[in-house]
Amino acid sequence: MDTARTEFLAGDRPDDVLLFIAESAVSDLGTLAQHGEGVERGVVLVLEAERGRSAFEGATGVDPMTLASSAMNSEGDLDLDSFEGECPEADADATEDAGGTAEGDDEAATDEHAPRFVFGFAEERNEEAGGIYAEGDVIHAYAVCECGTAYSDRWVAGE
Repeated sequence: MDTARTEFLAGDRPDDVLLFIAESAVSDLGTLAQHGEGVERGVVLVLEAERGRSAFEGATGVDPMTLASSAMNSEGDLDLDSFEGECPEADADATEDAGGTAEGDDEAATDEHAPRFVFGFAEERNEEAGGIYAEGDVIHAYAVCECGTAYSDRWVAGE
């Protein structure tokens, strides 16, 4: 049985947006959890675009279009199955810490650079635009990391 998230990631819900809110981002996930899917570190919702933008801003205090603008020039990797990501700042921190790390520091670093919240949308295939847009529907994802860095990722749906 397909969940709304599975359908979204396949590119089958272009009129919807995906929201991920980590437990650390809000004081209480209760209301959000009633309308979404509980995942390991928080809750994910797939909602009609306008309702989703409003819900995202209400929960996070961040306008999704402002997030997209601030994250667009900083690319990282996001996994919308596990809601883990590779924050671009994690590489900088790893380079600074390369002198000596104790056992277990990797887990702390991962938590420090986990996505705090994510806003995603699908853009339908557009051959005229070229690039990955000609290959199929494209998923755009914008994240704010636990460290405060905003970053983005995009890929062809279903890949």
